[in-house]
Amino acid sequence: MRISDGDVVARRWRNGALLSAVAALLLTGCSAPEAAPTDEPAPITELTSSLPAATTAVDEVRWGLVEGEPRSLVPGADYNFVWPNICDSLLRVSPDFGIEPGLAERAEFVDPVTFVINLRQGVTFSDGSAVTPEDVVFSLERSRQDVMSPYFGAFVLVSTIEVTGENQVTVNFTAPDSIFREAMTGGPGAILSKTFSEQQGPALGTSAGEILCAGPYALESWTPGSDITLVANDGYWDGAPLVQKLVFSFIPDGTTLTNALLAGEIDGAFNVPPASRAAFEDSDEGRLIVGPSTASFSFGPTRTDGPGANPKIRQALSMAIDREQYIQTVLNGLGEAQSTFVAPFTWEGSEAASVYQAAYDALPEPAFDLEAARALVEESGEDPSVPIRIAIPAGSKELSQTAAIVQAAAQQIGLTVEIDERQAADFASLFLPDPAARESVDFLATAGYQETPGVLTYPQLFVLPPEIGGIFNWTAYADPEVVGAVQAARTTPDPVGAAEAYVAAQEIFAPELLQVTLAGAYHTTFLNNRLTGVVTSVASYSSPWALHLGGQ
Repeated sequence: MRISDGDVVARRWRNGALLSAVAALLLTGCSAPEAAPTDEPAPITELTSSLPAATTAVDEVRWGLVEGEPRSLVPGADYNFVWPNICDSLLRVSPDFGIEPGLAERAEFVDPVTFVINLRQGVTFSDGSAVTPEDVVFSLERSRQDVMSPYFGAFVLVSTIEVTGENQVTVNFTAPDSIFREAMTGGPGAILSKTFSEQQGPALGTSAGEILCAGPYALESWTPGSDITLVANDGYWDGAPLVQKLVFSFIPDGTTLTNALLAGEIDGAFNVPPASRAAFEDSDEGRLIVGPSTASFSFGPTRTDGPGANPKIRQALSMAIDREQYIQTVLNGLGEAQSTFVAPFTWEGSEAASVYQAAYDALPEPAFDLEAARALVEESGEDPSVPIRIAIPAGSKELSQTAAIVQAAAQQIGLTVEIDERQAADFASLFLPDPAARESVDFLATAGYQETPGVLTYPQLFVLPPEIGGIFNWTAYADPEVVGAVQAARTTPDPVGAAEAYVAAQEIFAPELLQVTLAGAYHTTFLNNRLTGVVTSVASYSSPWALHLGGQ
């Protein structure tokens, strides 16, 4: 899975979701297309969220970033696997997508509109200076005051954030907010040093500057175009890491990364190329670990008119795509069919998991039916001779394959699809508020994940009006019953009550296919056999996944 510069947008998107949670594009490197495997790979029968904690110290571990070089180590300014080991959040996402204490010993609602954060006694930044309530207020206000922040949505119901004690911060709300506590497990809850950040200014967290946080590692060096080196924070509140140096090498080519992992030149990596699955599974150097994820591949409409805005065209294209074939072709078996754009792992740790799961199980599974798809095209009223344009970011093998599959499926039902491959800046422009940028395309193919628990954070981006959070509601979808239920879900403090409100909305909007979900993608990790201890689920995007890394 990959987060390339071409996928910048989906990063914001998902964090749009972490905003309510996160948008980043995932999956493998920028290598040239490879032939699909001739033998169907064995099905995945077990998913692993984490490996046993290490017991042996290691001087250095080299980690490959197929996502390429980060633009920033500031949470929210970029999505990468580096910052979660530098910057701790107030709460922590557990490998099974539950919620654990983090820098805050306790952080919870004491009444429906008052959230109290009690910091751990004696917690320090990696330079030994104390983490104070003022640092917490500063960090949270950075997102709350910046409407362009991908985390802004997490704070839309917040009225004030203030220091209320020696180790205490209180957040007051205009209405109950069922997603705020979950958001504090990721980037929205990450705490930076106020004094240090203000001194750094625009250079904060870039290759030209530094960053000071309270995670298990600290930034030692950043060599542009080459690597980032972190060193262990021996004063870390949750125990010093066993790995003294963690070196991140930028390897955006999937084939190059595969070869380096198999040769032992790189010790580990996430989102390894699905096409290399057989080589990884046969390796004597390391092993492939397949973990649960919230990631999915999809394509969605871009404007209020045209074929993409027509639900019958979306339904027809969905029915023309064989999901099992898609999973074998694009993900080499490292994924599963998904009935809507919110992955089941999202609610794994929720008190209302049974409510969400029952509603999900009641949704119809994606059907493959060319005859029914052709009938929908006839009923749509659209002119099938007018080409449908689908945009993808240049350099993403999986999204290139996705667009080709959509194109072939469309041809089978009498539609013509043209693929519009765009460089990073052009593709990113499609996600800007100005609809003019999207006038020339009908669909965007994307892949993204949600980095923190919470069901509501992602779908509200598509089903609500733009003025109240639906920043990707480009078709002007407007169902009063859905809007009311989604808003009720966010402002209902009781988890079961919030879940019941959400699933009522889901029953209405799911058939509309506001995003045509093609597959859920597993979280993949390749790790050298001498090592253990990493988080191997999607929680690695927002938790200190290398804290327990070390020797077997």
